[in-house]
Amino acid sequence: MGGLMRQFWIPALKSSELVADGDPVRFMLLGEKLIAFRDTSGRVGIMDHRCPHRCASFFFGRNEEDGIRCVYHGWKFDVAGNCVDMANVPPHQDFKQKVKAKAYKAEERNGLIWVFMGDQDAAPELPHIAAAMLPEDDANSFFVMRNCNWLQAMEGDIDTSHLNFLHLGSMGRVDFEKDDPTQFGAVHKDPEYFTTDTECGTMYAAYRPADEGEIYWRFAHFMFPCWALAPFKAFKSYAIARAWVPLDDEHTMFIMMGAKDGPNETNDFDHHLPNTTDFLGRWRCDQTFANDYMMDRDLQRKSSYTGIEGIHQQDQAITESMGDITDHSLERLAPSDQMITATRKRLLNAAKAYQKDGSLPAAAGDPALYREQRGGFFLASDDRKWPEVYDQEMAAVTNPQREAAE
Repeated sequence: MGGLMRQFWIPALKSSELVADGDPVRFMLLGEKLIAFRDTSGRVGIMDHRCPHRCASFFFGRNEEDGIRCVYHGWKFDVAGNCVDMANVPPHQDFKQKVKAKAYKAEERNGLIWVFMGDQDAAPELPHIAAAMLPEDDANSFFVMRNCNWLQAMEGDIDTSHLNFLHLGSMGRVDFEKDDPTQFGAVHKDPEYFTTDTECGTMYAAYRPADEGEIYWRFAHFMFPCWALAPFKAFKSYAIARAWVPLDDEHTMFIMMGAKDGPNETNDFDHHLPNTTDFLGRWRCDQTFANDYMMDRDLQRKSSYTGIEGIHQQDQAITESMGDITDHSLERLAPSDQMITATRKRLLNAAKAYQKDGSLPAAAGDPALYREQRGGFFLASDDRKWPEVYDQEMAAVTNPQREAAE
């Protein structure tokens, strides 16, 4: 699976985490221990943290004069990994042109640093995901690390029936605004589904009865390699995306991107512990397994289904409670899990195809396909079938990403 994921651009850091000639940052990505730094000219370097000379860590290096210098013997490398100085080797014995640090391509867009870990000579464009192509002044994002495998974390985003239990279980229809379609989930907590494969991954259409003559629809997508478009907002306004980035097999960086305000507002997450310089020390939640996610049992008995404050924290508590890596042999999946099974199958088939002959999902070679994917909810008359409903809603909306691109 890691080999497949390396064929896609992956968001990894906030641009604000790196300062020109500032401190290198340790981080994990797809099981590798890396450092990130911004050189004197403002370029981003992403490297294996080990100097190729004697494997001392670049984290202790000097970020100076457009390169990172290892403090063990003074060897210096630029952001592309080229050795530009062998300070402890006499000039007539210098062989720096033959030495290269392991480095990955990095690009910045709208306050995020993206990394490509595949063939460095064949990197595609960044994906045309609507939320990642909002005008720069409007874009916003937040990061939270989760202590579990990326798949079990991401699967919460493509599991619509948990919303009206884990998050809204204590609410009835009277607790919603009269024009809010979400109210119908409080009445009908057992949606039915259609699922299908797409060029970018998988999609579900969940439906429930609404008022007479109407159906309450919720659409969501999984997109390669680790994206979800969950139905948090009305379909017509939707420009939110959520990445579930594998740091290693047991840690995930959740990255939510959207707008600073308006219908796609992405509020900043204000429950972070202070960042540390450890490889897994960034953007940790202060509600953890160690403090039972600050669960309040009295609140649970009176007014909260879980007694845990915050939608993200509720998700984090449950997905981390499954263990570092869920043992799927213990599961008893139901009809309500058909998007889960469809997505697992799609991922496994894609990984096997890549391993067999290097073939990739269509979206890997055509980033523009991402712009046609949209999640969200809406009401529609009950005489329309799901493909027709989706196509008509897509035709009626203006894609914010296309506007930004143009």
